[in-house]
Amino acid sequence: MKLIPVIMAGGVGSRLWPVSRETHPKPFMPLPDGENLIRKTFKRAASLGDVTEVLTVTNRDLFFKTEDEYRLVGRKELAQSFILEPFGRNTAAAVAAAALQVEQAHGAEALMLVLAADHLIQNEAAFTAAVEKAKILAAQGWLVTFGIQSQYPETGYGYIDANPDKPLEGGLKVNRFVEKPDLETAKQYVEAGNYFWNSGMFCFEVGSLLSELRRYAPEVMAEVHATLDQSRVAESGQNRYVTLEADAFGRVPDISIDYALMERSEKVAVIPCDIGWSDIGSWNAMSELTQSNNDGNRFEGEVLAHKATNNYVNSPERLAALVGVQDLLVIDTPDAVLIAHKDHAQDVKHIVSQLKSSGHEAHLLHRTVHRPWGSYTTLEEGERFKIKRIVVKPGASLSLQMHHHRSEHWIVVTGMARVFNDDREFMLNTNESTFISAGHKHRLENPGVIDLVMIEVQSGDYLGEDDIVRFQDIYGRADG
Repeated sequence: MKLIPVIMAGGVGSRLWPVSRETHPKPFMPLPDGENLIRKTFKRAASLGDVTEVLTVTNRDLFFKTEDEYRLVGRKELAQSFILEPFGRNTAAAVAAAALQVEQAHGAEALMLVLAADHLIQNEAAFTAAVEKAKILAAQGWLVTFGIQSQYPETGYGYIDANPDKPLEGGLKVNRFVEKPDLETAKQYVEAGNYFWNSGMFCFEVGSLLSELRRYAPEVMAEVHATLDQSRVAESGQNRYVTLEADAFGRVPDISIDYALMERSEKVAVIPCDIGWSDIGSWNAMSELTQSNNDGNRFEGEVLAHKATNNYVNSPERLAALVGVQDLLVIDTPDAVLIAHKDHAQDVKHIVSQLKSSGHEAHLLHRTVHRPWGSYTTLEEGERFKIKRIVVKPGASLSLQMHHHRSEHWIVVTGMARVFNDDREFMLNTNESTFISAGHKHRLENPGVIDLVMIEVQSGDYLGEDDIVRFQDIYGRADG
């Protein structure tokens, strides 16, 4: 049985602001061990026996960032295919699109293992064993989900009610899915013993999945089919890239795979498992990954404390100090600080909503912004000027572009730059500089084998990121 892991890399993780933002969401957040969740997920999927391809469904703006993370794992022999969404449309659309692609490439008998890119699994051996059990049931036509054995009454997760009187080979038949309960109900679920946390991971035979989707979610299937018919497909070696057409994709119903299918089908089974699973859904959950000291404090970064207990501080870039406080979450980033009581960790998402409604960029961008060619960091800005640190990866190139309102002064710090300024082409070495006037077409390339690091000083009446006209771009971002 061919198994194709499908990594679902959607969602923002607004409860983990200010580290998680729309252009740098939760799967890319560094954990205390130095890795992030999307890299861990890819490694976990790639390590399963006989896997030859990993398919990822993600936002097209995160494609290059995701590819960079996968490249660090180093599994070049694996096919790495992508379905690139113009915007999020919930999990039913993503699962349906992935299933149709797997069917086309591998046939209806292939198995899909659907994994979330932002979940942590600490017991890899138990996870692999659970997948083997799921494969057996999926091959028999069951829609298989993974139920996490509940250790305590958790009100932040949905639950799976399994039928202990109908055991299956390695699993149980599902009675129903239950929404997030209140505390008393959650206690009853834990005491009952047949309720499991809904992990949001699945295993399907593609043919069985598509048959059930056509029965219970025909509109989803029809619109996903229409979207794929209008979408751009590119292939490179063994890899396949499907860029979904935005207008058609916007007509797909915005519904989760749970609501669209899993709660309605009679063919749903659950594999109970204890795999060290967490969805890292809040700063409280993140704090549990850090060892506490004698005062119950958990610190990431350089932190001093006096008469402070049971706090979590994440301050990797600046010295932080706590005096006489308890039960606080303190999250420090270069451009935003979060201070919250631990009892209100779930309410951080309301701050993100306020930022969005006010148009504040802090919900969207960090001071350091990743691009397909590298990254830039805003160092300082004021009236009529902005200063950036730009890093261009070896062999990478910015688009051929022009700005209406700003001029730019480039200074090379390390590496070598190839500059195109209207009809001139020339090289800049370390400690050399050049000036690009507003209205001039220009391009920056790194022809070297090490990172090109530059300081860019912008000046002009308007310095917004939308003051850019792209004429040519190797990453498909040209305006026309």
